[in-house]
Amino acid sequence: MAEKKAYPLRINARVLDAVQRWADDELRSVNAQIEYVLREALRKAGRLPRESQAGADVHDGE
Repeated sequence: MAEKKAYPLRINARVLDAVQRWADDELRSVNAQIEYVLREALRKAGRLPRESQAGADVHDGE
């Protein structure tokens, strides 16, 4: 598993509320939802190669 690093994040309250609802719908924590969305955006932009299933995070819903 890849190393995890803590990063403080300032986020608009309305955006956070929307992410919380989305995370609840997907049965993820807010942190896992934010990481999932960022990872997908990075893949689509060609900035992060697709991980193998063995290396995928258990909580990313894939």
